[in-house]
Amino acid sequence: MTDERRIEEGLSGSEHIIEEEHDRQRTIEKRIDVQDHKSNGKAEKSVPEVDVVVETKGEEPLAKEKNKRIATLDVFRGLTIVIMILVDDAGGAFARIDHSPWNGCTLADFVMPFFLFIVGVAIALALKRIPKTNDAVKKIVVRTLKLLFWGIVLQGGYSHAPNDLSYGVDMKKNIRWFGILQRIALVYLVVALIETFTKRTRPANLNSGHFSIFGAYRWQWLGGFIAFLIYMITTFALYVPDWSFGYYSDNDTKRETLMVKCGMRGHLGPACNAVGFVDRQVWGINHLYTSPVWTRLKACTLSSPATVFFRDNAPNWCHAPFEPEGLLSSISAILSGTIGVHYGHILIHFKGHSERLKQWVSMAIVLLIIAIILHFTDAIPLNKQLYSFSYVCFTAGAAGIVFSAFYVLIDVLGWRTPFLFLEWIGMNSMLVFVMAAQGIFAGFINGWYYDGEDNNLVNWIQKHVFNDVWHSERLGTLLYVIFAEITFWGVVSGILHKLGIYWKL
Repeated sequence: MTDERRIEEGLSGSEHIIEEEHDRQRTIEKRIDVQDHKSNGKAEKSVPEVDVVVETKGEEPLAKEKNKRIATLDVFRGLTIVIMILVDDAGGAFARIDHSPWNGCTLADFVMPFFLFIVGVAIALALKRIPKTNDAVKKIVVRTLKLLFWGIVLQGGYSHAPNDLSYGVDMKKNIRWFGILQRIALVYLVVALIETFTKRTRPANLNSGHFSIFGAYRWQWLGGFIAFLIYMITTFALYVPDWSFGYYSDNDTKRETLMVKCGMRGHLGPACNAVGFVDRQVWGINHLYTSPVWTRLKACTLSSPATVFFRDNAPNWCHAPFEPEGLLSSISAILSGTIGVHYGHILIHFKGHSERLKQWVSMAIVLLIIAIILHFTDAIPLNKQLYSFSYVCFTAGAAGIVFSAFYVLIDVLGWRTPFLFLEWIGMNSMLVFVMAAQGIFAGFINGWYYDGEDNNLVNWIQKHVFNDVWHSERLGTLLYVIFAEITFWGVVSGILHKLGIYWKL
């Protein structure tokens, strides 16, 4: 699996990065006075536990909840990391779970928006614990810079792990400036700053009514709406002219220039969309992702949805680069973070499980309905590469349903043990992202080879322990990913959790 292929998967291994302790979920502490009691001539003090609850106007708490970490957050993040590893390393064998070649939504297409969703939830919970605005802004800026730095190091082309043992990138000619962590950094910066600067404008208690929380956090939604307007207006109003790019054929070292005819507005196909045009103008065409998923379209290959060989008459744009984590599409992605923040606000303000679930599920259903209508009427199809509005709604709705389901199973019913594996991975998701999803650990192991770079431990295990035993490269690849990667890093994360070791930005 190439480095570029890994970069394509939406991580974020960084929402997890952004996550802080969620121990203090409530905002008003209910303290119980210490009462003195005398018994048998001796003075005794009874010190009850301190319960932390949130007051919602006109309601009594359904149950007192002690100050504790919300395990659902870590489990959700862990699930997202697991899906990312699965589609990264098994997607080549099972194209149906890999990214949709263009319109549509597959398992791989849920990874990026799921991470951005959980980033938003984490922002709502973490920033409320920082009382001073200046301190919060400083923390947000520093974390954003860290994300940008790691994004360029891991996904800019410097690392070629795990299969290619070389390293380094020409910063002038082909470094990739934007990618997964960079997108997360942009979304985090915008959403977190809005959350910080509007802290004093929001009421301490909500008014009664199902929609009161939208009014209390109207500035967050205004920020999301502005991002939506910028994306929609640019997508449908920006004129996309003809463009060209340099291309080296497989059998020829001579670079030729290929032309793509456009001259239109509002196009949502691969060749002439505004998302690609903005990235070509801002980053330069040589700094974009060189293996876009559209190469698996039927227009480009007879083996769709996989890619084996291009058609002889494949359009020129089939050979062109395209940035799936581009600038304009990342502006649209701010909406995913905004919706996540809203779910976090619900967690803070509503004390009862039923009230939280009613808010979460109802919003998720509305988002799913909007997405389905837009997609099946062909108004705005689901499209991860463009990060279309229907895609935002569909994936955010799905995230809301999955999050709610985990909350019921883990934090309501108390079925935490079956999900410890995912929780461990979620608590150390940055480590798993770097070492597993980015192939750094496998690349390190491959560096110790014997009589040829291909004769290394990773390849030996995959071939002899999995492929040969099951007499199937596809099944062997799947089992290798499940046991040698996901299970392995789940165990490592569990050990590190027991030792109290975590890697966070």
